[in-house]
Amino acid sequence: MQAVLSNGRGRLEAFVTSVPFERFIIAVILINAVTLGLETVPWAMDRFGSVLIALDHAALAIFVVEISLKLLAMGPRFFGRAWNIFDLTIVLISLAPASEGFAVLRAFRILRVLRLMSMLPSMRVVVQALLEAIPGMGSVLALLSLVFYVFAVMATKLFGTSFPEWFGSIGASLYSLFQVMTLESWSMGIVRPVMEVYPIAWLFFVPFILMTTFAVLNLFIAIIVNAMHATHEDDAAARAEQAHADQQALAGEIRELRRELATVRERLPASMGEAPNRGDANVG
Repeated sequence: MQAVLSNGRGRLEAFVTSVPFERFIIAVILINAVTLGLETVPWAMDRFGSVLIALDHAALAIFVVEISLKLLAMGPRFFGRAWNIFDLTIVLISLAPASEGFAVLRAFRILRVLRLMSMLPSMRVVVQALLEAIPGMGSVLALLSLVFYVFAVMATKLFGTSFPEWFGSIGASLYSLFQVMTLESWSMGIVRPVMEVYPIAWLFFVPFILMTTFAVLNLFIAIIVNAMHATHEDDAAARAEQAHADQQALAGEIRELRRELATVRERLPASMGEAPNRGDANVG
């Protein structure tokens, strides 16, 4: 009985992890993304509201069945993979009741679209690289925070009296410097008005932009690119190792098949030679 159950779970796992089944789930995710977007369009809800809601419920039902089949097939191994937990969490959020208290959670239904990250290998590699880059970003974040704090204190002391709405406190200075770092209306919106009062203020802002926008932020990009490169290399090495293991297994099967053929060939002449002897004895 145990062997039958194990065989059935193995077949079920092979089904839920097969390429056709995954493509079907991807198609459902994309269709559900379109329907959720159309639910925000008034004229679409007026004309096709019932159809869109029915499609949304159907997609949720398919996701629940998918997760249930994976839980049944994999058992405790289901929770050993982070992407499975991610999918389960999103489905559970989607199952939140449509009451007033859960209105925010119901708005999170669009998170189902993020399941594409767990279904598409290329997206999984990118997300994995970003996660692996987080530890390396710690020192860069510390450096950026230090630079921001130093310049915020300086800006508060230098420009706080004349521009209290931008540099009246450290908090206001931090926010204004963040706007300057993003290069969003930094020149006409902040720096030039400050330079009308303090003509040499550019000696403060230009070094800040060079240090943050063009130096520190590029360190983030370098860390992420390096992490993605390492992830791609690890993925390629894993595929090569798996291919080598498959080749070794295939070679072993071929050797075993050759031994069986050799055994059959050794037995065939003996049995063919015994048949005439038995026939001659009968004739005699």
